Amino acid sequence: MQTAVTTATLLVIESDPGVIRLLKAGLGRENIRILDASTASAGVELAVRRHPDAILINMGLPDMDGVQLLQTIRSWTEAPILAIGQHESEETRIAALDAGADDFVAKPFSIAELWARIRAAMRRISSRAVVAPAVFEVGDLYVDVGSRHVRVRGNKIHLTPIEFKLLTTLMRHHGKVVTHRQLLSEVWGKEYTDEPQYLRVYVGYLRKKIEQNPGEPALLLTEPRVGYRLAS
Repeated sequence: MQTAVTTATLLVIESDPGVIRLLKAGLGRENIRILDASTASAGVELAVRRHPDAILINMGLPDMDGVQLLQTIRSWTEAPILAIGQHESEETRIAALDAGADDFVAKPFSIAELWARIRAAMRRISSRAVVAPAVFEVGDLYVDVGSRHVRVRGNKIHLTPIEFKLLTTLMRHHGKVVTHRQLLSEVWGKEYTDEPQYLRVYVGYLRKKIEQNPGEPALLLTEPRVGYRLAS
């Protein structure tokens, strides 16, 4: 009998044993090795010792705030981290993304959706390792950061300094949701994190220049009430 080949190792930091059983049963079919920890402290120890390919964190752990745990793990690893929490907890979702999560999956979730999101996050990490960050292409958009050349459908377009900084900030996180607060901090400065009108205005300007149909954007996507995502 041929032995199944493990395709990835997933660390799950989750206090609910029912969720662990569900993940082991569902992802086992994908030959995913599950490492599980029921507390944040045990999860950090496993992450340091085993270097998993991806990490899944429940934001409602009993022994540590989920945001604090995310920041702790993100401070030393680039591995994809997905946060899970209740669907109605919008504040938790935003806080998780601000703290370094690559994505947020609301409970209850399907195994198929979760595995698709894990694969997408792993592809983004892998592509960042092999693609030169100075050049970015997606759809009809081409950006050369070094020369500050931006082309859409082969035509050179002019971006203001703020528009260019907003675009390159989204490029660094392409495929990942970037929260309003994070964008305001990185583009305008930390003193502007409570000024969302700046972001709405400049996203509108940028869409008019890079989207074929700004009213139905295909590149600069909105994550309602959370932030924006540049297509990957």
